[in-house]
Amino acid sequence: MSEMNRLRWKCRRGTLELDLVLQQFLERDYAALDRPAQQAFETLLESGDEELWAMVSGEVPCSVPGCHLVVERLCAC
Repeated sequence: MSEMNRLRWKCRRGTLELDLVLQQFLERDYAALDRPAQQAFETLLESGDEELWAMVSGEVPCSVPGCHLVVERLCAC
């Protein structure tokens, strides 16, 4: 499985809103990130749906170390 296909699979979540934000970010912004930011995105994908949506929607600050900039970019989606 290619790297992008693996990430597309990991972006499929339990809520439509989160699916749309993550997949749009992956297609539009992921390739332009430097490697540390790409790794931060992949780390964020390990978060649970509710926790991740709360961060992306701005309800709570990012709780994942080193991922603040990626969450800000996700919020812009």
